[in-house]
Amino acid sequence: MIELLSHQVLVPQQLEHAVTLPARFYTDARMPALDASTIFARSWQLVCHQSQLAGVGDHVVTDIAGLPLLIVRSDASHIRAFHNVCRHRAGPIASCNGTGAQNLRCRYHGWTYGLDGVLRGAPEMGRTPDFNPSDIRLPEVRVHVWQGLVFVAVEEAPPFEEFVAGIDERLGPQRALDGYEFHHRASYDVACNWKVYVDNYLEGYHVPCIHPGLNSLLDYRSYITETAQWYSFQFSPLESGDDLYGSGEALYYFLYPNAMLNILPGRLQTNRVLPMGVDRCRVEFDFYYAPDSDPHAQARRAKDIVFSDEVQDEDVTICQDVQRGLACGSYDTGRLNPLRENAVHHFHEMVRRAYRDALARA
Repeated sequence: MIELLSHQVLVPQQLEHAVTLPARFYTDARMPALDASTIFARSWQLVCHQSQLAGVGDHVVTDIAGLPLLIVRSDASHIRAFHNVCRHRAGPIASCNGTGAQNLRCRYHGWTYGLDGVLRGAPEMGRTPDFNPSDIRLPEVRVHVWQGLVFVAVEEAPPFEEFVAGIDERLGPQRALDGYEFHHRASYDVACNWKVYVDNYLEGYHVPCIHPGLNSLLDYRSYITETAQWYSFQFSPLESGDDLYGSGEALYYFLYPNAMLNILPGRLQTNRVLPMGVDRCRVEFDFYYAPDSDPHAQARRAKDIVFSDEVQDEDVTICQDVQRGLACGSYDTGRLNPLRENAVHHFHEMVRRAYRDALARA
C-alpha cells in the first residue's frame, strides 16, 4: 500500500491548479482492497429505502465492497443490519430480498437466528459440549434512516448529522423524500473503476457533448455545482413537457463516496456505485415515486424510465472509453476545469484524505 500511495499526488490541491487522481488509482489491481478498507468501510453506505422494509421480517441483502450484509426490520420500530455470514461455516443467511420472515435461516446447514441476530437453533448441536446458542450472534453494523433512505456504517464514519448537514433545508418539506415508494431497480455492469463513474457523475461539463436529450431539458448556462463537507450537489432549471417532468428544478446530490440522489419533479432516483473489481463496477438505479395510480402518472413514469435508460447508456459508453484510456499507458493526470469540475476536485480531495489517513494508520 505504501508503494501505491507514498507520492506527492496525495498532497492537498487548490482547485485553480488541481489535477486529477493518477491513472494507477483507477487501474492498479491492488486498489479494490485498498478502497474497501480505507473508503467503503469508513463511510455511510446507502442500502435501500424504508418502503422496502415496511413490515416486520422484510429484508434486503447487499454487499459493501466485499462484505455481505442483511438489512431487516426486526420489529415495528427498528431496522437492523447484520453481516450476512453464518457463524457456523460462513454460509449465507439470505440470498435475496424478502418479506415477512419470522427468523433468519442459513441455507447451508439450517442454523437459525432471530430477527435480533441471536442464534436460536442449530440442528443436531444439542449435545455439543460448551455450546450455548444465545452466546452466538451475527455481527451488527450501525443503521441510520434519513429522508426515508436507509444507510449503514460498517466501521468508523462521520457523525450522520455532519454527513447530510444542510440537505433537509435545501429540499424543504415540498421535496421530502420519505413519502416516496420503491418502484423498481435497474442495474448496469460497467467496465470501469467505480471512481471513473463517480467522476463522470460529478460534472455537467460533459452534458452538451454526451447527453443531447438531457441537455435539451437543462439550462447549461445556469448549471451550478456546489460542495459541502461530505457531499456535493448540482442543480439547473428544468423544462420539459407535462408528459415527463414538467418545469421546475433538476437537483443531483452526490453523497461520499458512492451514492447519488437524482431529484426531479415527481420522482426520486438513487444510484449506488458498487466496486466489482479494479476495472468493473455495478451501478444500481432505484426508482421511487409518490403514490399515484392515475393513468397519466403511470405514463409519465414509463417515459421517465425510458429516458433514464437513454442517459445511462450514454454514460456507460463514455465511462468504459475513459477506463480504456486510463489503462493504455498514455495518460497519468490531467488539469481540471475549475469552473465546471469543482465537485470532481472535491471528491478527489476526499479520496486523497482517505489515503493519507490510511498511510498514517499504517
